[in-house]
Amino acid sequence: MIVGLPKEIKDNEYRVGLTPAGVRALTDDGHRVVIERTAGEGSGFEDGLYQTAGGQILGSADEVWAQGEMIVKVKEPIKLEYPQMREGQLLFTYLHLAPDKELTEELLKRKVTGIAYETITDRRGALPLLTPMSEVAGRMAIQVGAHYLEKMSGGRGILLGGVPGVPAARVVIIGGGVVGTNAAKIAVGMGAYVTIIDNNLDRLRELDDIFLSKISTLASSAYMIHDAVSQADLIIGAVLETTRPTTHSDPTFYVEGVLHYCVANMPGAVPRTSTFALTNATLPYALRLAHRGFFEAIASDAGLKAGVNTYAGHCTYEAVATSQGLKYTPLDELIESSSAKTA
Repeated sequence: MIVGLPKEIKDNEYRVGLTPAGVRALTDDGHRVVIERTAGEGSGFEDGLYQTAGGQILGSADEVWAQGEMIVKVKEPIKLEYPQMREGQLLFTYLHLAPDKELTEELLKRKVTGIAYETITDRRGALPLLTPMSEVAGRMAIQVGAHYLEKMSGGRGILLGGVPGVPAARVVIIGGGVVGTNAAKIAVGMGAYVTIIDNNLDRLRELDDIFLSKISTLASSAYMIHDAVSQADLIIGAVLETTRPTTHSDPTFYVEGVLHYCVANMPGAVPRTSTFALTNATLPYALRLAHRGFFEAIASDAGLKAGVNTYAGHCTYEAVATSQGLKYTPLDELIESSSAKTA
């Protein structure tokens, strides 16, 4: 299979879909990998490293998209990339289609097979390709929060860990999942007073054990959230009504005197770490798709099959179809129909 690796062009997105090691794994398996010139430079991977790994450097994104039977990316295509997609092409990336009807319609119109990282599941029903970026975002949240607590950055001038005789900052984390747990690890390590709020008591017990009672835990309720937030210096979460997405170019805004940082692609700020972490998770799936082909790969892995959001002009992911008022067509029906026509 010919695998294409274009350069990301979304605002301040420096990650790349594969590391040179990922390219080597694919070329060692007999596949051809074409890479847009300077695609990996934002993550610290020069073209020469990809060439040493067996990849072929092409001069433009148009060439990569034209040759690639499977395109491996990080972020969803934006308008400039729509014309480059073509019928039958595999697009393997984060898609997040539910709020983006325009992209969904483009994928359907162009009959692209869209496989979304964020809907692939493992045997436990977890989301293995979301986890690494959630880990990065959680750990970054405290790092970024500590920066924006500084006066010059618009904060109140508070040192996260305090100093002897001066109390540490109070950090409230809403949600005890992957993001929240990783945020707590960094906050505790920096000496902050940390409270995690979650609606799952069993999870709160696990967190209490994990952190050896170095954090406080609260069962979620409107009253407890309001009380904890009103006393916090730094809040980590994505459930507050006053938030809206921001970008790395314009990351913050104030609402009622509170400084908000809501960058939608936080891991893009640490692209080298993020690209390594992402490739570690996505590469086994990319190898399976390239080696076995689309049909055999999804037939042998129900979790990978769950990642197929669009196929042959049809929306095959029910949640996306429902959110956008589109017709939902189960993937199995389309495959059976295709098989019947070719039999």
